[in-house]
Amino acid sequence: MRSYPETVSGFYLSHGGGPLPIMGDVGHREMVEHLQAIGSQVRRPSSIIMISAHWEAAIISITSGQSPELIYDYGGFPEETYRYQYPAPGDPELASEIARSLVRSGIECRLDAHRGFDHGMFVPLMLMYPDADIPCVQVSLAKSLDPALHLALGKALAFATGKGAMIIGSGFSFHNMRAFRDSDTPQSRAQNEAFESWLIETCSNGLIGEEERAERLRSWEEAPFARYCHPREEHLLPLHVCYGAFDRPSSQTIELMIMNKKASMYLW
Repeated sequence: MRSYPETVSGFYLSHGGGPLPIMGDVGHREMVEHLQAIGSQVRRPSSIIMISAHWEAAIISITSGQSPELIYDYGGFPEETYRYQYPAPGDPELASEIARSLVRSGIECRLDAHRGFDHGMFVPLMLMYPDADIPCVQVSLAKSLDPALHLALGKALAFATGKGAMIIGSGFSFHNMRAFRDSDTPQSRAQNEAFESWLIETCSNGLIGEEERAERLRSWEEAPFARYCHPREEHLLPLHVCYGAFDRPSSQTIELMIMNKKASMYLW
């Protein structure tokens, strides 16, 4: 039986490909098992703050609607995948608190009462919390993709964990779409594994000081084969937000295979 800490306040997850995790895709089986087990074992959060790789904005934006709809931001899947429902309530009050905290931290932001929940949010939550009864707020990435800004964003969100919220960064620790389509080779496996080893070391090694850990994340492009694993970094930056909120090594690292690629997830 998989075992996790009783209390989890932060979670960076690798969310896989589109709706495939909830379609029974064999390449997502391990990921699905972890998300379902975490959702059932850890203490239920009072609310969820989600940072999804699938929302970027020129000004960091925060969902503030009471009942956000779903955004089916994927293509080429069976018709039923465009009828999924996840009627989790929004939390306008929490959204306003987040906005005030960001402003106090010098981070420009805006509330968005009309934006819905994208698949980077609703797909993993359908597995973790299928009853859709936990209030959720989604916070965008900044279109600049500045790693230092996303570390600061996490720090500004940290207050919410004291109110029982869980901060979830939904991305993918390996996100080279061409590599998923190409044949696996010894070279591609070595590149995937080298970056994953660096990322696991960076996030989980308690002997690394926090200044060094933050600098490694700010300078992530210097990691082995960083741009092979992340031609564009939007799926990595939700991890920066999570780390920024906690400023300590992850309490548990999950290593797994998703679609024949090595990936990782982190709990705080």
